[in-house]
Amino acid sequence: MAETTRAFLVAHLVALAFLFSEGDARAAAAESGWRSAQQRREVQSLLKRINKPPVKSIQSPDGDIIDCVHISKQPAFDHPLLKNHIIQMRPSIQPSGQVYDESNIGSITQTWHQNGECPEDTIPIRRTKEEDVMRASSVRMYGKKMPDWRRISKLVSMDNPLNDVTTGHEYGVAYGTGDNEYFGTKMTINVWQPTPQSGDFSLAQLWISAGSYGNQDLNTIEVGWQVYPAMYGDGSTRLFIYWTRDAYNRTGCYNLGCSGFVQTDTRFTIGGSLSPVSTYGGTQYELDILVWKDPNTHNWWLQVGGTNVGYWPSSIFTRLATSASSVEWGGEVYSPSMTTPMGSGHFPEEGFGKASYIRTIQVVDSSNQLKSPNGVGLIAGNPNFYNVKSGVSSDSWGTYIFFGGPGKTNSEIDVI
Repeated sequence: MAETTRAFLVAHLVALAFLFSEGDARAAAAESGWRSAQQRREVQSLLKRINKPPVKSIQSPDGDIIDCVHISKQPAFDHPLLKNHIIQMRPSIQPSGQVYDESNIGSITQTWHQNGECPEDTIPIRRTKEEDVMRASSVRMYGKKMPDWRRISKLVSMDNPLNDVTTGHEYGVAYGTGDNEYFGTKMTINVWQPTPQSGDFSLAQLWISAGSYGNQDLNTIEVGWQVYPAMYGDGSTRLFIYWTRDAYNRTGCYNLGCSGFVQTDTRFTIGGSLSPVSTYGGTQYELDILVWKDPNTHNWWLQVGGTNVGYWPSSIFTRLATSASSVEWGGEVYSPSMTTPMGSGHFPEEGFGKASYIRTIQVVDSSNQLKSPNGVGLIAGNPNFYNVKSGVSSDSWGTYIFFGGPGKTNSEIDVI
């Protein structure tokens, strides 16, 4: 009945529009122009806030513009809790533990390095363009996850049901078991370039978290690679970070799109593209990623490929100000039709050279020691399309997982 009434009203409104077409057309044009002008002002205000004046700019071959911004002028210091923050240029202590051999794997760089480098005392920031913001659902939501974008809630709140997952998000995830608290994690992940369907994304990452959705105090630190055309405007594989302290409601963002993460390194662009990437049956290219809590300053440091990139100050968190209660590793896709590939697009059973993997998985304990997880749990909501398998090796792989999958084929979509 409601739909019939609505259709009836719409029909009458259309009829009335013919009677007042000239006046309505002028009014509609004025309203549209006002909305367009207001939106443009909002976009320009955001761009002015996050694009800091560069000391130097570099045009990357992939189309990005990399701005070399003075380290003291970066977006982090717009955060109200960081106004008087003194930059910690290097961690006071790094975790110690077993070092794994990685000599048989290809090395990865960032594409923009082909055209230059940033000078000392600056950090590289991918310039945000107007079209980047316009692809978002709104200016306010640019670079943010929706508040209800929940990954598998069993990982962060064991009293929630396994199926409490936002529609469209699929996972092939492993999580640490046997410990009550964590002070960091390290992983080595091979990098791929899957092709998402329109509006979808595909990523592989680590999560460090504490708190819960139910209490709206979920704190997370997230790092990995992603292919997200709706955000970046292309199909490149990119290094990304994310953080929140209130279950994705108001705080946090991707990369340096908001204040919070303090970068100290001149070499890595957060949000910058990675090259080369792994090929099926060919060379595998990896990233070594470590996140840990500095025992002295309590800041959460990020290390990529052996380089200390920067840190999340402890003061921007609530639950993560002390320690994490959960660590996870694996893949995620947003794909309502489940047609976007995860990882390499091949199932874990295909193994090295064909499937995505994360190896040398370690956690940081309260003594700042790297160690193998006491145990690993696995979750894959739809294993016929995306799955995850784990193992332990005495060689350079240590604790590892293979994960991923192709999603649904056209014939499987037709059946459903």
